[in-house]
Amino acid sequence: MRNFKIKIATIFCFLTCVLCINLNAQDKTINTANSGNAGKEIATKNKIMLIPFENKMYLSEIDASINNDSKLTAKQIKATMRDGLNEQLYKKLKAKMNVVDMIDDTTKTKKDLENIYQYLAYQYQKTPNQENYKAPSNEKAEKTIDKGQLIVESSNDSRFMNAKLKNATLVPYLTGKYKTNLYLFINELDIKAVNSIPGDFSSSSSRKIIVHYTIYTYDAKEINSGIAEVNMPSNVNNPSKIINSYFSLVAETITNRLLKALTVK
Repeated sequence: MRNFKIKIATIFCFLTCVLCINLNAQDKTINTANSGNAGKEIATKNKIMLIPFENKMYLSEIDASINNDSKLTAKQIKATMRDGLNEQLYKKLKAKMNVVDMIDDTTKTKKDLENIYQYLAYQYQKTPNQENYKAPSNEKAEKTIDKGQLIVESSNDSRFMNAKLKNATLVPYLTGKYKTNLYLFINELDIKAVNSIPGDFSSSSSRKIIVHYTIYTYDAKEINSGIAEVNMPSNVNNPSKIINSYFSLVAETITNRLLKALTVK
């Protein structure tokens, strides 16, 4: 009888240990699943509208070099760069959430894109610090009088082209029609020949691609904005390589900043 009680106690202890191990394992699995919920929620709860830059907001110092390599006209180069940047952004964003690309030349989007441009204003503002993002605010220029002349103080701070909405009903209209709750405005594309003379094919200096952008929510809250930039070698003049190798890096930067803005509380 005594041996039987000992066996029962041993079996009870063994089952208790197994149960504790299983519970701990289940807790760990649940925590791991919860840690991945943020990405799933972003994908299911958000739908972003991608708005390309206006044709007038393309500033390039290397189009002569691109023309020399590709034989594309200035108009064709601009259209290729505009389409290419949107294409790369669409690919990066589509992997994270649903996307409405307003560059599609369809009856549904063409008129609305024209209306967006009509009610869009641009303003140079201080480039936000992405490590501790705060939406840029309107600044008052410092004015002083020197020898009877009005002097406006200038700032050496980095600046970017920000998008401002002039019509309060625009975003609610777009939200209702497209069921989008996020809006990515590409405000300007700059391609600069750093420390070189534009059109100088023999120059060995580097280039810089700079994209100015703004991201709004459905209630017109600016959750991220600024510039995304990448350096590019001076011997890269092929449009396809520029788009696939360098625009893709810019698109990845903007996408990562958007995801960070959506997860930061």
